[in-house]
Amino acid sequence: MRRLIVIASVLLVAACGGKSEEPAPTRTKEQQRAVDSTVGASALAGARGVQGAMKAADSAAARNRELDSLSKLP
Repeated sequence: MRRLIVIASVLLVAACGGKSEEPAPTRTKEQQRAVDSTVGASALAGARGVQGAMKAADSAAARNRELDSLSKLP
């Protein structure tokens, strides 16, 4: 009986001990933007925060584009 428990324990540890060899695929900026838009438009908790963060990121990007265009003027 004790031998059966030891063998079962070893098999259980061996079966659960494996690691995945491939890392999870990463998303492109466009893919992440689509996911964030979907979450922001949903009724999930924190959706307003996602929308606010997206608006802040859009504002910052627009401001940076404007500053870049001003710095290129002669």
